[in-house]
This record gives sequence, C-alpha cells and structure tokens, in this order.
Amino acid sequence: MIILGIETSCDDTSVAILKEAGGKLKILSNIISSQVNLHAKWGGVVPNLAAREHLKNMMPVLDTALEKSSLSFKNIDLIAVTRGPGLIPALLIGTTTAKALSYLHKKPLLGIHHIEGHIYANLLTDKTGIARSGMSNTKQKIKFPILCLVVSGGHTQLILMKKHLNYAIIGETLDDAAGEAFDKVARILGLGYPGGPAIALRATEFPSRQAGSKFKISLPRPMIDSDNFNFSFSGLKTAVLYETKKHPHLLKNKKYIAEICHEFQQSATDVLVSKTIAAAKKLKPKTILLAGGVSANAELRSQMKRAIEKNFKNMAYSIPDMNYSMDNAAMIAAAGAYRWKSLKNKTKLMSAWKNLEAEPNLKLS
Repeated sequence: MIILGIETSCDDTSVAILKEAGGKLKILSNIISSQVNLHAKWGGVVPNLAAREHLKNMMPVLDTALEKSSLSFKNIDLIAVTRGPGLIPALLIGTTTAKALSYLHKKPLLGIHHIEGHIYANLLTDKTGIARSGMSNTKQKIKFPILCLVVSGGHTQLILMKKHLNYAIIGETLDDAAGEAFDKVARILGLGYPGGPAIALRATEFPSRQAGSKFKISLPRPMIDSDNFNFSFSGLKTAVLYETKKHPHLLKNKKYIAEICHEFQQSATDVLVSKTIAAAKKLKPKTILLAGGVSANAELRSQMKRAIEKNFKNMAYSIPDMNYSMDNAAMIAAAGAYRWKSLKNKTKLMSAWKNLEAEPNLKLS
C-alpha cells in the first residue's frame, strides 16, 4: 500500500510518500519546505503569511515528493492530511489540496490529528528507511501500554495509550506549552526565532553549576510537586522576564544570557521529566515515548533516559529520529497507515473529500 501524506499545520509545507507492506513502513520520500527565515523577523509564525507560502510551495513540494519516490498518482492508494489542530489559514491549504487530489484522482482520504502524527513519528527511522519495532539505543521493543510525553510549540501533554490509536490524556498544560515558552523566552532575550534551538545552543555555553554560577540565577519549577500530572510554563516565562527587568544592562552580556538559558532549559526539563516519571510510577506503562518538536532537545532526551534507567528496570524508552521530531508529512502518512488498518468500512473514504474540514482546535480521540 502506498500512502501520500500532507502536512501544513504551521509553517512547514511537507509532502511524503510511504510504502506499507507486512506491517512495515518504508519512507520513499519526505519533502519539507521551511518558512523559518520568513517568520524569523516577526519573532514567530504569522498565520496569513504562512498560508501564502504554503499555497506557493505546495505543488512544487508535491511534485518533488512524487519524483523522488519514482511514483505517480496512479500508484497512490491513500491520501492522509493533517486536519488539525493548527493555524486555520495554514491547515486550509493542506486540507483543500488533499480534497482536490482525492476527488481528481479518486483516492480515499483520511484526516489525521497532528499530535497523532508526532506520536507515530517514533515508528520512523533514518537508519534503514523502515519503521522500527525496537529502540534506537537498546534492544527493547516498543510495547503497550505506552506513556507518551508530547512536547511541542502548541501542546504539552501526557498521554496513555493502551493500544494503537487509543488515547487518554492524563495531564496537560494549563497555559503555555513548553515550546511556546521557549519561543517567548528567546524573544525576551533577543535570541530570535525559533526559540528552542537558540536557547539550547546558548545553554551549552554555561559551564555548569559545579563550575560556579556568576549571576546566581534561580528560576521556579512550576507545579513540579503538584498532586496531578498537569503542567504550567507561563510563570516560568514570566520569571525570566522579571529577572531581565532587574538587570537590563546585562542583556548584552553573553555569560548572563548563557546562564539564563541554561537555568530556564533545566527548569523546564526538570518539570517534564519529573511529571513523566511520577505518571509512569502510578500507571506502570511498558514504554515511555517522547514526541513533538521539543523532543529534539538534547538535554530533555538524555535526562529523560537517565531518569528512566534510575527509576525502572525494564522500561523501554523511545525517541523519534531528529528528522522526524519536527513537523513533517512522513509522520502523518505513518499515522494514516495505522488509521487505515483500523477501519472496517473503507469505502466511505472514497467520498471523504466532500466532508473533511480543517479544525484548528481538533481534540485527540
């Protein structure tokens, strides 16, 4: 089976083609056109500008994906597109394109939840081009139940999966998502957009607490000791703002910026890791899985691994390959493959183009 995936939830135009055979997925192409440089001068994504770029880039990206896979539309068996959540002007370009292609080429169409795509990015790998059943750094296999920490610009959630496509949200952010907080803090510090990589880079310039802290910066760990699995990052962002307002003259001091970035990143990581470990102790999953754009953060990846090894003897730990941590269409096609398998009445998807609509606040279910 050949699946064509389309992703336009934010500022990346992406089209991918995957082959599913015998329960395995092979990536034939995964083309991404980034808009980072366009939005950087605004300090964040401007929805209408994003939609305009999606419109301009969609067909060239689609043509490139088909060309790289050496396939044409006659070979496509299913179209999967991000239905939501996301920026409505951006989503509309992807869903409208998918509906038109479905109608024109008489192909079944599936709308995919963006976060579901991020979760299923863990089944994709760059090493062989084939979906992995085991871990990138151990011999353990991904087994259910799974506890998934989703960390992105728009979402921070802990999700329990008892089986494929079965989701129970057991904790989520009450305000800013972790990725959103990274972007806002980077803006406060004048580091530009996107904020996550910029802060992570500056944080590496801080030697370590053991080597001594010149500015004695200490930020809160919001809700780390709460009796639930929810998150809050707005206060952490505000604490950074107050810290800089006390010392505005230090904003051009590289060592000061490095220390703030290190402390902010560590504060966010402490909360994310602590909540995940606490949830795992209570729910006893067999696998802990990271997903979302912030899962590309090296400190979060490594500190989560250490915490899991310290607290659990036989816990599998899955992280997506770097190329699939960020928004991409391969993850949407992968989720589409699993959705297709789960459906009893597939014939309805032949006319799905009539009713599928973009939903910016789509809930995961």
